[in-house]
Parts: sequence; structure tokens; C-alpha cells
Amino acid sequence: MKKRIISKKKLLIFNIIILLILVFGIATNILLIYFKDLKNKQYTEMYLASNTNTVHLFDKKLNNEKSVSRGLKVKVYKNVKTENYYKIEYDNQIFYAKEDSLVSDINLVILEKEKYVRTNLTLYKNDIDFNILSYIKKGEKLEVTGYSKILIDGSVLMYKVKYMEQEGYVYSKYLVDTNELSLKNYDEEGTYLIHKNGLSDPYGIGGAGDLDYYPRNKPVFDDNIMPSPVKALYINSAAIKNIDEYIEVAKEIGANAFVIDIKDGALAYQSVVAKLYSETSYNYGNDTMENYVNNVKKAKENGFYVIGRIVTFNDTHYAVDNKDDVIVYKNNNQLFGGEYWLTPYSRRVWQYNVELAIEAIKQAGFNEIQFDYVRFPDRTTSVNHLLDFKNKYNESKAQAVQNFLMYATDEIHKYNVYVSADVFGESAGDYVTGYGQYWPAISNVVDVISGMPYPDHFSPHSYGINEVVWTVPEKLLTAWSADVALRQKTISTPALVRTWIQAYNSIREPYVEYDDRKIEEQIKGLYTNGLKDGFMTWSSSSNINKYRSFTNSFKVKYD
Repeated sequence: MKKRIISKKKLLIFNIIILLILVFGIATNILLIYFKDLKNKQYTEMYLASNTNTVHLFDKKLNNEKSVSRGLKVKVYKNVKTENYYKIEYDNQIFYAKEDSLVSDINLVILEKEKYVRTNLTLYKNDIDFNILSYIKKGEKLEVTGYSKILIDGSVLMYKVKYMEQEGYVYSKYLVDTNELSLKNYDEEGTYLIHKNGLSDPYGIGGAGDLDYYPRNKPVFDDNIMPSPVKALYINSAAIKNIDEYIEVAKEIGANAFVIDIKDGALAYQSVVAKLYSETSYNYGNDTMENYVNNVKKAKENGFYVIGRIVTFNDTHYAVDNKDDVIVYKNNNQLFGGEYWLTPYSRRVWQYNVELAIEAIKQAGFNEIQFDYVRFPDRTTSVNHLLDFKNKYNESKAQAVQNFLMYATDEIHKYNVYVSADVFGESAGDYVTGYGQYWPAISNVVDVISGMPYPDHFSPHSYGINEVVWTVPEKLLTAWSADVALRQKTISTPALVRTWIQAYNSIREPYVEYDDRKIEEQIKGLYTNGLKDGFMTWSSSSNINKYRSFTNSFKVKYD
């Protein structure tokens, strides 16, 4: 019995030894094959580099075979070289690539050394947020020192550049390769000449020739579908506290969207961002962030498209804490018209409003950000020369407005959120207004442009209409929308047109009640000339009883 047990132990040990020998033998064989293969291949991993978006790959006879995006990782056979070409493997295929198009560090794949500014642009402090370092004008030369991200087509999202004594980041879409190209203006089908030569400058603040008309991508976000048309009710920062009632009314009349204040004089809520820029603004917040966010989200949960409205450059509370950003008289530092009007030239003001927008997007989930009062104060024509606008970069008024909206759209689009801008009804004219709004320049940048042609804001017989125009709003809006349609045709990438309509009783004689019928008349006037992207009802008080009466006008089929 004892001998049998010992025999089994020996057999077990023997089997284990045999198994170890087999495993060792197999592993040794695999390693020999691997090292033999590695010795034969002698490849290393490198990256394709170029001074353009693409790199050319060649066949064994060095004929051009294929173009691929730079930045791709490839296997390079260091011992297989023909002239200045290395044998490479990409996508399981063999090609040859020029020696100077191969680099070992992904950070070195961008070979261009200089770029030129095609469109006035913002110089950012870094590539991770929206902090502004400076502003660079059209035609300037930039030294390329790096990049932020390579896109799938080999293009660069942002370049790291040196300009004068500053180093920061700029969006590549505003750059070109030569000085000659940078000085050109977009003039397909005479676009530039229309704006440069065909327009008047009644206010003496500069024409439209120094604005940008290059086509811009107008995105459609798959995870944020905009209704077509938008039929929106305006809700101020006090009314939002009663969101349940507005949701009920909106469903009754057939509205599909709300314009909800984020900032209009006072903030709608106590914003963390505002506290960083202006303690006064924070203290005057109309509600807690938690309550405000819950109310906005409730509107979204009920299927409504929500638009966050920001009054941009007319901001008393911010001005109290930031006097350097306020427009004043040069000789005595007094306010123009007694108003704390922020200068649209201030990059700090830009940052504040955009950062406020992004906070609202992150917290409340807005589908769109709408910038109102995106202009200089009106009625300044006779005193422009007396005012200190704090114009650090020597921009025109219209340039400052357009440049701000470029900055805002570039940053807000990162969150798959649309951007709109409100403009005076006068902006439908063929000139740059005294407060810096020029319809084509704004429409070219934003996703939605919203005129404010409130009938009782026009002269009584505008457009040669015999009747007092606010008594016949359909006639007025038909004439006005014809001008808008013309402005829209002067650029190749116009915004959608969603118009503010008067939803309050006229404030001038003859007094007119703006009831359901008058709402319908305004909308018909817009549709007559193809302005079918939607409308928003303006009632500063957000009068819910008035809104409840708009049953027919919202449900009429205007097409």
C-alpha cells in the first residue's frame, strides 16, 4: 500500500516536469518567432506630418497612391528606404512616405510655421476655456508654435501662435497661408461690393465694408433639434417662478417654446459666475439657482424648446462694480444719458456674458442662448466724439458687435447649443445703424436673427402707409419683412429669421388693443415675404391673461 502511494507521487511529479518542459518549449518558440519577425521587420511607430491637412503616400515605384489625414500613426520600416522615402504600413497596406513627413512625436505633426489672419479674431490665453488675451486684425502675420487638436480631416482646431509679445491660441478657420489671401474680402457673386459700395453711412460711424462676410457653418445639432417654426412665449425672471401656469397656457394655445430671462437688468438667479465678476449682480439675483434651474427644466421636461435671453451691454448692476467698462463722457467721466451702458469693446464684458450663458446651459439645459441689447446705446450720433467708448483695439461699432457674436458662437456651439441675436427693427435697412447693428453682418454669424419691429415703435406713416402703422400691423410687417428678405439675400450663409412680435397694447395714440387678431396680422405680414422660421411674443410683463387669449393666432396655418 505504501509503495503504491509513492509511485503515484513520482508519476505526478514526472507529469508536471513534462508539462513545464512543453510550456517552456512553446513559449521559447513563440519568442524566437517574435524576435525573428521583429528583426526582419525592424519597424517603429511614427506619425504622418505635413504643412497641410493631408499627407501623400506612394507605391513602390513612388507613384502617388493615396492622400490621408496628417497625425495618423503608422509603422515605419527603418531598414527599407528608397531615396528619401521609407516603407510604411498603414491600414494593413504597404506604402512609401517621404522622410520629412514622418515624426516620432504627435506634437510635431504640424509643419507650418506661419499663418495670416483672414478674419478679425480673438487671441485666447489657452485652448481649454474662453479667456481672452487679445484681439488681432485682418492681414496680420502669426508665428505658429503648436496646436490644440487635430480633427479627423487633418485640419487643426486651434493653433498656438505668437503675435508681437503675446502667445496664445486662435481658431484655425480664421487663418490662411499667405498675406495676399488674408487681405482679400469674400466677394463671391459680388457679396463684398454690395456691402462696401452699395450702402450709405447716415450716422458717420463707418460703412459695412470692414465687416466679415465669409460663409460660416450653421450647425444642426442632432441632440438639440430646433422646432420649425418656433412659436414662443416670453417669460421674465419673475414670471418663471409660476412656470406651471405658463406651461398650461402654452399647451392650450399651441406654443412650442419659451424665451426665459437669464439677465435683464437684474439676474434671474444668483449666479456663481456673476459673483466672480460683480457682487452687486449676484446680490440682486431674483431667485436661487436651484429654484430657477428646476423651473427651466420643468419647461423642458414638458417638451418645450427653451431659449435663454441675456441683455448684454445694458447692465447697471455689473457696471456698479466695473466702472472701467462703462461708456462715459471724456471730459468729466459722467454717464451718457444717466445710463450704466457697458462698452461692447470690453473683452471682460464679452467673457462675463458668455461665461454666464455657459453656466446657464450647464445648469439649466437651455437649447439656445439669445443675446439682446447686443449694441451700443442709441441717440449718440451728435456726441460720439465726446464719449469715451474705451475702444482699445480701434474697432468700428459694427465690428465690435460682429466680433462679439463670433466669439460667443464659437464658444457656445461647443455645447451643441444655438445662438441668436436681437436687433432693432431699423436694422432691416441697408446701412450700419448708429448703435452698430448691421443686419447682414449679424445674420452671417449667428444661427437665428430676431428683429424687433414693434409697430408702435415706427413713425406713424412708415413705408408710405396711409394709415397709422400700428393700427394696420399686417401692412407694416409685410413692408418690413420685404426689406429683411433683401438683406438676407446679400450673404451666402444667412441665419434663420425668428421675429419678435408686439403682444402688448400700443403705448401711443391712437391706442390699439393687441389681441389675438393683431397677433395674427403681424404673423401674416412676416409670412408674406417668406419669414417663416418662427415668432416670439414680446410682453415685458409676460401677461399670462393676454397670452391665454392667443388661441387662434398660434394655431393658424400661415403657409
